[in-house]
Amino acid sequence: MTTTPPRPTTDLSADDARRIALRAQGFLGAPDRRAGVRGVLRHLGAVQLDTISVLARSHELVPYARLGAVGRQAVDTAYWTGRHAFEYWSHAACVLPIEEWPHFAFRRRAYRRSPQWHHDLPDGAYDAVIGQLRAEGPLTATELGGAKNGGEWWDWSASKVAVERALMYGEVVCVERRGWKRVYDLAERAVPADLLHDELDDTECLRRLVRLAGQALGVGTRADIADYHRIKGEQFDAVVADSGLLPVRVEGWDKPAWADPAALASEPRGRHRTTLLSPFDSLIWERARTERIFGFTHRLEAYVPKQKRVHGYFAMPLLAGGRLLGRVDPAREGGTLVARQLSLTGPKAIAPMAQALREAAEWVGCDAVRVERTDRPDLTPALTAALA
Repeated sequence: MTTTPPRPTTDLSADDARRIALRAQGFLGAPDRRAGVRGVLRHLGAVQLDTISVLARSHELVPYARLGAVGRQAVDTAYWTGRHAFEYWSHAACVLPIEEWPHFAFRRRAYRRSPQWHHDLPDGAYDAVIGQLRAEGPLTATELGGAKNGGEWWDWSASKVAVERALMYGEVVCVERRGWKRVYDLAERAVPADLLHDELDDTECLRRLVRLAGQALGVGTRADIADYHRIKGEQFDAVVADSGLLPVRVEGWDKPAWADPAALASEPRGRHRTTLLSPFDSLIWERARTERIFGFTHRLEAYVPKQKRVHGYFAMPLLAGGRLLGRVDPAREGGTLVARQLSLTGPKAIAPMAQALREAAEWVGCDAVRVERTDRPDLTPALTAALA
C-alpha cells in the first residue's frame, strides 16, 4: 500500500540538516561531561557493540568521540553497573538504556511468536538454564555448561541455545560483557521492578522508538529513522503521525523527512568536535544517510578480502568542523599508533587529522604516531610535520 507523504511544515537547507544531525548526535556544542558516558547512552538511545577491537571496541569509541579521553574502564563501568543498561537487539546488538526495556516488548513478543531458531533444544534444557541462573546468579554461557559443542563457531551447546532463547524472550538479560562474553542474569533481578513489564502494546512501543530515533538523529527520512532500531518501514508508517515528529522538506533530499520539534526550535550552533569515528557510530552507521548528509562514501572493509580493500580493515572517518575530511585505518604497535592507510580531502584536513591522531594515541596509551601510507603523498610532509 502506498501512503501519501504528509505536507512538510518546514523547509531545511542541506546545511541546516547537517548541523541539526550533528547536534542531535552530540558533536556540536559543549559535551555534557557531568552526565558522562551514561548521558551519551541516554542521549543516543543505542550504542552498537561489535567484536572488532583496533584502537578500542566500538562501544568505547562512541563516548570517546563525544566526550574526549574518558577512561576505557570507566566506559564499561558506566554501562554495566547500577542497572543502568542492558544489551538487546536494536540497530544490531546494542547497549540500551534500562529505561527503554518496556519499549522492546514488541520485539520480545515477536521472538516468542516466531522464534525462527536454527538450533534444536533438548527437552528440559531451557528450564535447566533458568534454574541455574536463579540458583547461582549471573553467569556466562561457559559457566552455564559451555558455549559450544566443540565444532564450528555456530555449533552452540544446548545451554547456549537455551540462554540465548531466554534472552530473546526477555526472561534473561545480558547485564555485562566479561572478556567479551555475555553475562546473563534473570530479568526479574536485573531490571528494576517498575520497568519489568511488557504492558505496552506494539503500537505504543513503536511510537516511542520512532520518536526516540527522530530525537537521536535530529532529522531523517523514513529509512533513516526506521533503521535506527531496525523496525520495518510499514511499522514506521503506522505510528509516525502520532510520534510527535514533524514532516519537513530538506534541500537535495529526494525522500520525505521528519524532524524532532526540539531540533527545529533553536539554531544549532557551538563548537564542533574533532575526532575519529567508529564505523559503527550512529552518526554514520547508515551509509546512504552518511553520503546524503556529508557527501562522503564510506563502508566497513573488515569483511572485504584484503587485496580488495581501498581504505583498510577498520577505516575510521575524521570528523572536523562538522564535515568528514578523510579517514584512517589505525593499528597499534607497542607504544606507537600506526596509520596504515590514511586519506585526506585536502590541505585543510591536515591539522585536524594530526590533532585527532595525537589525541587517539594518547587515549590508548601510545606516545608516538607513524603514518605508513596516504592517498595524498604531496600532503605527507605537512602531515608529518603537524604530528611532530
